[in-house]
Amino acid sequence: MPDEVKRSYRSERRAEQAAATRAAVLRAAREHFTSQGYAATGVADIASAAGVNVDTVYRVVGRKPQLVLAVIDMALAGADEPLVAEQRDYVQAVLAAEGGRAKLTTYADALGRVMPRVTPLFDSLAQAALTEPDCAAVRDSIGERRRANMLKLAEDLRTTGDLRDDLTDDEVADLLWTTNAPEYYALAVARGWSPTTYAERLGDLWTRLLLAQPLAPRR
Repeated sequence: MPDEVKRSYRSERRAEQAAATRAAVLRAAREHFTSQGYAATGVADIASAAGVNVDTVYRVVGRKPQLVLAVIDMALAGADEPLVAEQRDYVQAVLAAEGGRAKLTTYADALGRVMPRVTPLFDSLAQAALTEPDCAAVRDSIGERRRANMLKLAEDLRTTGDLRDDLTDDEVADLLWTTNAPEYYALAVARGWSPTTYAERLGDLWTRLLLAQPLAPRR
């Protein structure tokens, strides 16, 4: 076998092994954070479950705040890897939907599926942020990222011609951002709403509040 082929093979093998190690760490982190919460999970626990040492966890993903961020992004995407917003199925579905009402209800329906799995993670992060500056930084960065994504959604909604003219894109983004927060979902659950009820009422709220001529609510 020529040296170039050997080097290419070894490089591919190392890349495959690194990807497999990262996937194992992420699976272990998701399992521990979901079942035990942030405070009760140690990096050593994740390393042990993944079959690696602690230094490997730090190398392939990062420290504990970076681990929980990765798990949140996995939960948001419903995937085995953290995905940026544009790569998530529901974001692509919102962008593909035609008309302001369809976009808003598609997004609300997606949140009805996503929020039950991410809200406990956000709650754990919020509790940790009270005493850990690194967790506070991650919490704040997620909030800023959510706000930026809502501005993109507002701009996409504007292209439909369905938004109210008296609301700026920034105001639309703020209204979406505050009402799609995990804290809002937690309040809905506390009032006994099911995820389906939450999604239906959120979609109805958005269409009534943001659209120039909202249609009748869904039955």
